[in-house]
Formats: sequence, structure tokens, C-alpha cells
Amino acid sequence: MTITVTDYLDVVSSWCFWSEPTWAELKRRYDGRVQFQWKIALMDPSGLPTSREQEQWFYRRSGMMMRSAFMLNTDWYDPNLPEWLAPNCVAEAAKDFGFTDDRVRLALARAALREGKNVADWNIAAEIAAEAAGIEAGKLLERAKSPAIEKRVRASTAEFRALQITQRPAFVIDTEIGDRAIFPEWSNSSHWQRQSIQC
Repeated sequence: MTITVTDYLDVVSSWCFWSEPTWAELKRRYDGRVQFQWKIALMDPSGLPTSREQEQWFYRRSGMMMRSAFMLNTDWYDPNLPEWLAPNCVAEAAKDFGFTDDRVRLALARAALREGKNVADWNIAAEIAAEAAGIEAGKLLERAKSPAIEKRVRASTAEFRALQITQRPAFVIDTEIGDRAIFPEWSNSSHWQRQSIQC
């Protein structure tokens, strides 16, 4: 029986960043037995901090909850933006060049959340992604800014909203016979989620 696990995420979401070790462990443990994929679920203003100071507070809280040895960097954050289209579209566009794994989106996430780089700038996001993938930045940028990519990102975000959950990341497990299990609210119960999914 074919089982597919979909990770709905926003590339610059801190909770998505913190969930990456679990995602990597699941892929390692079930390699060859489960199909893994990720889809963009854009954050909207209702879930975004209204200031950099508020973002810093969230980062301190999440860092403590995750027992992290470091705090995430807020230098990249612009409270005036209603969504983070550039890094998400760039990550999505990389799929069209054969990079359906995690390397490009992780490079973008690290650049923003650890290094504070302005990934809202299309050119900066494309340069970071192109370096991670070893492809030409100009071609990647052109594809990322195309209507087709934005349409895909909007469509996967609509899929996420149709699940009637708000927390990113959300892991959705589907089988070929129509069974479905949804694991949202990662930040509130990460250990339970990890154990439940592995079962």
C-alpha cells in the first residue's frame, strides 16, 4: 500500500524550521517505504508578528521550548509584508529544475532564520537557492516570478486551509485507499507528534 506524507510549510516559519530534524528522521527511517513531499502553505497576516520586537519574543519562547543552544535571527523580518512570497516561490520553482528534496528550502530558511538575510528580496532569495542547487540564479528567478509558480503556491496554500487547521508545519498522511491522518499543532506537542507519526 502506498503511503504519502506531506509537510505543509512556509519556508521562513520558525516552527517549520524547528521541525526539520523530525522530518529528516522520518525520511531516514521510512526511506523506500513511504513517499515524502512538501508543499507551501503561505502564512498570512493573522499569523505574523506585527513588529520585529514581537518576533524576537516569539523566537525566545520557541528557542526555550525547543531547548535550543541558539536564538533565531530577526534581522530579516519586515512587519510591513503581508506574506513571504519570494522565498516560497523560489523554493517552489526549484522543483521545476529537479530539486524536489529539501536542500533549497532549507538553505533559504537558514539564510533568513540563522543569518538574518533579506530573503524577501527576490534576487537575494534566488542567489541563495541557486547556490544551494548549483543552478543559474537568473533562470531560477525568472521561473520563480512566473504566474505559474505563484498559482501553484496559492493552490497548495488553499489545500492547507481546506484542512481547517492553522498551524504550520502540518504533516498529512494519506494512503491510496483514501485514509488520512493530520498532525497539526506541532509546536505544542512535538515529542508526541514524532512518536505518533513513527508508530
